Amino acid sequence: MSELSQKLRQAMPILVSNEGIWDGFYRHYDADGRMIDEHRSRLICRILDDGPVPYHQSNHYTWPDGRTEVREFKAGFADGRLVFDNELISGWAAEVPLDGYTRTMMLNWVRKGEPGIYLYEMIQVSDDRKSRARVWQWLRDGKTHMRTLIDEQFVTKSWAGY
Repeated sequence: MSELSQKLRQAMPILVSNEGIWDGFYRHYDADGRMIDEHRSRLICRILDDGPVPYHQSNHYTWPDGRTEVREFKAGFADGRLVFDNELISGWAAEVPLDGYTRTMMLNWVRKGEPGIYLYEMIQVSDDRKSRARVWQWLRDGKTHMRTLIDEQFVTKSWAGY
């Protein structure tokens, strides 16, 4: 196990408990609360014990009309948090130490190529770590642009086949 992945595992127990495969739904709403998109998701969350980055998440999206999309998010680890920087986003993810129940993570990122857009995400995990709810607050130039609600169920810890 690399020193970096070992530090990540020690510093982020919520993230570690979320390692594996998650199935769910993404629902996007405009600033007025109207649903503008809904699609299924399968997320593969991995903590890598060797290699240049300790975290890799693959998001597989499927729409009712048959369209699909896959997005890859690799992250480093520094100052007690994941650090993302790829062609789509730049930002971080961290656990919320004030949550004595160890259920909450927060993320912040900017969307590259979309001037003025930044997001905050809150992830709430159940005590048994079998379900989680996520909320994205999209802001454009400091004003609510849209919101995304994500409901997910844990499938398996075994991600190696993906």
